This record gives sequence, C-alpha cells and structure tokens, in this order.
Amino acid sequence: MAAKLIINYDKIGDILHIDKCRPYLGQETEQLEDEIVARFNPDTNEVENLEILWFLKRLEAGEDVVLPVDAHLRLAIEA
Repeated sequence: MAAKLIINYDKIGDILHIDKCRPYLGQETEQLEDEIVARFNPDTNEVENLEILWFLKRLEAGEDVVLPVDAHLRLAIEA
C-alpha cells in the first residue's frame, strides 16, 4: 500500500511539513529552490519529506507556494 501524506505545521519555525514517513537518520537532504527542503530515501532517491520554510509568511504575502516535484496523487483506498 502506498504511503498517505501527513501534513503538519510548526508555528514557531513557520515550516509546513509534508511527509510520507517520519524523517529518519540516513535520509539524504537537499535544499531545493526558494527555501524548500526535500528529504530523500538513500536507496531509492524517492522524496519522502518536504519542508516549506516561511510558509505562513508566504501566504500572508499572497505568494503561491509551488513545489518543484512531480505529483502523482490518487486516493488511498484501504482494503
């Protein structure tokens, strides 16, 4: 079964977290464009976590938040 997305917001750091799993030791980390951090599975190079820095500040400024990743979204149907 595919992982469901978990979305959390850190008010203190103003960071939106979009996770397929909890971050773990050994993940590769890379800062993408416009202060978006991606965490990758070290074996598959699949994006497992995204952190959008200054999330509320961007929304208040009327900015669109565009993620530089491919999205293949579909409903998670449990059997």
